[in-house]
Amino acid sequence: MPKPLDITVPDLTGKLALVTGASDGVGLEIAARLARAGADILMPVRNLQKGEAAATQIRQRTRSGSIRVLPLDLSSRDSIGALTAQLNADGRPVDLLIANAGVMNPPTRQVTADGFELQLATNHLGHFALVAQLLPLLIEARAHVTSQVSIAADQGAVNWDDPNWEHGYDPMKAYSSSKIAFGLFAMELQRRSDAAGWGIRSALSHPGITPTNLLSAQPGLGRPDDTTAVKLIRALSRRGILVGTPSSAALSAVYAATSPDARGGHLYGPKGFRHLGGLPAEQPVYSRLQSAADGRRVWELSEQLTGVRVTTPGR
Repeated sequence: MPKPLDITVPDLTGKLALVTGASDGVGLEIAARLARAGADILMPVRNLQKGEAAATQIRQRTRSGSIRVLPLDLSSRDSIGALTAQLNADGRPVDLLIANAGVMNPPTRQVTADGFELQLATNHLGHFALVAQLLPLLIEARAHVTSQVSIAADQGAVNWDDPNWEHGYDPMKAYSSSKIAFGLFAMELQRRSDAAGWGIRSALSHPGITPTNLLSAQPGLGRPDDTTAVKLIRALSRRGILVGTPSSAALSAVYAATSPDARGGHLYGPKGFRHLGGLPAEQPVYSRLQSAADGRRVWELSEQLTGVRVTTPGR
């Protein structure tokens, strides 16, 4: 087994960190590393039983008891609204928000209860609505928001004419489209923060390649067996070859969220061969994520689709 990788993380005692997708895989490791640095953790999850089991594991590993599991289905407008209403009512500023949750490549097109293609809804629109509705708490904390994209955001394009893939659905193209849209949103969030003086630092991260549930068997997504890709990735990961482990893959988001050297509007990912694994480092922002015009366009499209309008909160 390869020696585990790690980075220096500042003392986060008293900080509140919200991590989506923290019930397993990379998200669990992100939450665990932040908890080890002293942060209080919010884990909004779709499966509460799985989330509580993950929280118990983190407490055992880090001896941290400040972990709160809450219900959240990122594909549901009502679920996002309920969570954000609860957190806004609680009134505690959110210092770190790591938007990590996602789904990848359901073999057939799936539509949410709100009528959106599943990958678009979960990977991008849900996180857009979450951030938009928590904006007062993020501004109060001068929060660090980290959006977990993917090396898939360096290929393909946003399907502007058919964002819900009603015609010619292609799983991988739809995945790339959702991740590009999400990355454009993160870049636009930094521009708007700068223009309005919100104090939010919006950075991007990507985990490289690692064995997680994204490609494993998920009958609910129409994938009854592990893909050949995830079987190969698991074998390489066990041997420390090319790709990362969930714990090493978590470090890019942790670095982007916590390092005093990380900057808004920049991308952080593994610095190993072809950025598949290794310790985190700054990387060039993918060309597809750089256009300010596309950033404004995806923001406006997201407001239109979700019905969530972003206005500058009173100061």
